[in-house]
Amino acid sequence: MYKFISLFITICVFFSCSEKVIETTVVSPDEQIKVSFFLSKKNEPSYRVNFKNKTIIDSSKMGFELKEALPLNSNFKIVNVQESTTDETWDMVWGEDAQVRNHYNELKIELEETSELKRQLNIIFKVYNDGIGFRYEFPKQDHLNNAVITDENTEFNLTEDHKVWWIPGDWDIYEYLYNTTKFSEIDALKYYEPGTHLGQTYVPENAVNTPVTMKTNSGVYLSFHEADLTNYAGMTLAVNTADLKMKSELVGNNENIKVKRQTPFKTPWRTIQISDRAGGLIESKLIVNLNDPNTIGDMPYFKPTKYVGIWWDMHIGTGNWDYSGKYHAANTKYAKEMIDFASEHNIHGMLVEGWNIGWEKWWDKKNKKVPFDFVTPYPDYNLEAIVNYGKSKGVELIMHHETSADITRYETQLDTAFALMKKLDIHSVKTGYVGSIIPKGEYHHGQYMVNHYQKVLEKGVETHVAINAHEPIKATGKRRTYPVAISREGVRGQEYNAWSKDGGNPPEHLTIVPFTRMLGGPIDYTPGIFNTSLSPYKTDNQINTTLAHQLALYVILYSPVQMVPDLIVHYKNHSAFQFIKDVGVDWNASKVLNAEIGDFITVARQEKGTKNWFVGCITDENARVIKVGLNFLDEDQVYVAKLYKDTQDSHYMNNPEVYDISEQEVSNKTVLELKLAPGGGCAISLIPKE
Repeated sequence: MYKFISLFITICVFFSCSEKVIETTVVSPDEQIKVSFFLSKKNEPSYRVNFKNKTIIDSSKMGFELKEALPLNSNFKIVNVQESTTDETWDMVWGEDAQVRNHYNELKIELEETSELKRQLNIIFKVYNDGIGFRYEFPKQDHLNNAVITDENTEFNLTEDHKVWWIPGDWDIYEYLYNTTKFSEIDALKYYEPGTHLGQTYVPENAVNTPVTMKTNSGVYLSFHEADLTNYAGMTLAVNTADLKMKSELVGNNENIKVKRQTPFKTPWRTIQISDRAGGLIESKLIVNLNDPNTIGDMPYFKPTKYVGIWWDMHIGTGNWDYSGKYHAANTKYAKEMIDFASEHNIHGMLVEGWNIGWEKWWDKKNKKVPFDFVTPYPDYNLEAIVNYGKSKGVELIMHHETSADITRYETQLDTAFALMKKLDIHSVKTGYVGSIIPKGEYHHGQYMVNHYQKVLEKGVETHVAINAHEPIKATGKRRTYPVAISREGVRGQEYNAWSKDGGNPPEHLTIVPFTRMLGGPIDYTPGIFNTSLSPYKTDNQINTTLAHQLALYVILYSPVQMVPDLIVHYKNHSAFQFIKDVGVDWNASKVLNAEIGDFITVARQEKGTKNWFVGCITDENARVIKVGLNFLDEDQVYVAKLYKDTQDSHYMNNPEVYDISEQEVSNKTVLELKLAPGGGCAISLIPKE
């Protein structure tokens, strides 16, 4: 058995009587990834990462700047080193896979300053076969009781000019199209466009948000992110294009404070996912594994599901959120029609936005006269009657709380709002935070809001309500610890196709999102628009995909809650709607069959509780022929494959809604040849033959 920690130290070094450089290493269980920790000549904590005997992160420093205190970044000595191995398997309450293996080697280094203060800092590395995570631990200590962090200076020094998929390091939103450039060409300030979103936006420097994903010249894929973001500021990565370096840049507030904590505490994990194939990033479980185990057990009150909703109407102009509008869509009659449709097609959820008072000029805080009330419906919306009608039809209402980012008011109503849901036996809510934060001076991704989102999760645990957060803090795997965190937005979603002035989301957008934003966790993207031309509602806008591409997204974009968002009229008597009815939302196993970031992706998932498999395949603006081997199917079992695919004439721009459906028998030896139109896709159900 290999020895996974190598310590080049002596007793003399522990007692600081030598100036030798101290280096310790920890390797992954498969020995392909090696992390080296050492103190520089100035006794600065530093690390280096190798993959398959090649350096991918060169010598990078670690440390902190503190308010009204000396920096915590040098003059250290190592006082203790601990090593351990963990290999366990845990069950996902819901997820991409039924079970997750958590196998890593750990190295913990305990540091102490050689100066008079003797402040202490511990650094913990966990090294997996799919990447690494490391965090800082601030022990309880006399000379560092209240830590006010003004900067965390964690470096990631690259070894070459990688290809990068990135969005600006905005402190308020993640709703950008991804840029594809060399690292040396990243210019976040150039692509930052104030006023193009409803939220206040702030990009203070050339920085990127995470997950940020890269491909090396030798074909290694890297993604930088964080895990277990708890009572801390979200991390952007400041970019030094000349030196090929990144440095953690925490989201602060108008007082230039990033984090306030009392010792002892731990930071989030800084993560690097590593794979020699693009699909390996998606199959990685590094982010969830670095979070604490489930604290709430099973969730019998929540079942992964598809849901319809009164939502798309507002974006295409056939309805209004506010009661004073031309047509208030959130009314009792329409809600019951939605419930009838959902019940008929075995869809178990129904969302209503715009049901409660306060939607008049909800985005404009200066001119907003009536604040949101989360228990009082508009006169034309009978909340209790709709809840009861849904129960009689097997459809559960999904509550909606749009806060307009007035956190002060929302927190005063959390108890009553969640008590109402508990009383009505409603078990999920979609929360929203559009706009600049109240109190003024805070940002969506700062410590203040991280703690707010945590409060909402804990309230959900208390009242048995699952949370689907929009305008959220980034997903960092907390769904393992708190499975009530079922999904979130945090991405440029489907609604941009309906009202943005820049042409909406290009076809390549959703060939990038799975390798960037989705690495953090589930996405509530709202796939499944059949009227991709948006005619006659939005003649200057369109969905830049084919209909088959829209179907495939139910497999490719993971979420335990998937919306069926289009108007009912566009689904009725539509043959392709059968795939939406059939496709699963909770999975036993997930595999990425082939992919290249920004070009194409094929994903297969096996539905939990059945032997059914579903496959989704999409391309960018280029037509492609993709070969898909079905060797993941059970041996000696024949399946009926139903393919929803583009036609020879399909094209996302001028002929997006034509499609073809075919059936054939297949086995695990079958290789399918899928012809994808520009902006096209293919969705496949694979059902065992009786």
